[in-house]
Amino acid sequence: MATAHDSLEPPQRLVRTLSEDPAYGDAAHLWLAALPDLARECLARWDLTPERVQAPGGRTSMVVLARRSDGTPVALKLCLPDGSAALEHAALAHWDGRSAVRALDVAPEAGALLLERLHADVSLRSLAEAKAQLEAAATLQRLWVAPPEEHAFPDVAGHTAALAEALRAHREQPWAADVRAVLDEALEVRDALVAEPPAGEGAMLLHGEYHQGNVLAADRSPWLAVAPRPLVGERAYDLAWLVRDRLDTLLASPGAAAAARRRVAKLAESLDVDPGRLRGWTLFRTAREGAHQLALGARGQGELLLEFAGLL
Repeated sequence: MATAHDSLEPPQRLVRTLSEDPAYGDAAHLWLAALPDLARECLARWDLTPERVQAPGGRTSMVVLARRSDGTPVALKLCLPDGSAALEHAALAHWDGRSAVRALDVAPEAGALLLERLHADVSLRSLAEAKAQLEAAATLQRLWVAPPEEHAFPDVAGHTAALAEALRAHREQPWAADVRAVLDEALEVRDALVAEPPAGEGAMLLHGEYHQGNVLAADRSPWLAVAPRPLVGERAYDLAWLVRDRLDTLLASPGAAAAARRRVAKLAESLDVDPGRLRGWTLFRTAREGAHQLALGARGQGELLLEFAGLL
């Protein structure tokens, strides 16, 4: 049973993310240093016995697998002190277990969530690609519901405005010279999508960071979504990350460009989403992430993402 101080140390993936990205700043570094003590305080708060820290874990949070005093397995999630825990809890409460992990309690001042325990080491990525995409699409479709009448969720337009501003700054850097055409198209497409929302589609509560790795095996349902970064907006935005799932495999296959277009068409048809809008949001989100990775010095990942964006 985990009791030693180092058993509550943050995983290396989290440490690397917060250390390598200057956008997180001093507050994130202070939070990282205080995580073991914060974890102990939350474990005591909910009378939990820790088992282990989930690894490799997330890039902006730490999850401690634990048990309640009655033996019930739970997961303690500690989020960056940026308000994300409160937003995640609000989304999970609204879904109330429908295709998503259940939130059992929240301590927003500590950035802590107490969640039902899923099978943390088994995601949709354990399935063959075709089966995984089918399960992912079905799970996502059930998450798309109208948001609460009064809510604090950011909308897609505002969220992507900040991303677009950062992307415009990236395109001016010398290293962006070879990919500037892709970045410019991504910015133009994003502006057009925001300027003309999809006709006849109301704004939905979106997961915001939906991909196969964020859908875990569970006992009360075969698959449940975790780790939302909730937004309100159009469904095509939420579906975009599924288009680029297992990107390295797709790019290594013959006819990668045609395969990418088929994936867009198939996902759009299966969830009744406009394929042009899905292609546009996939292009913007992929190009933005690729430029961000290049800016951090992660050249391999950045080039892979931007290569894919160029195929769309």
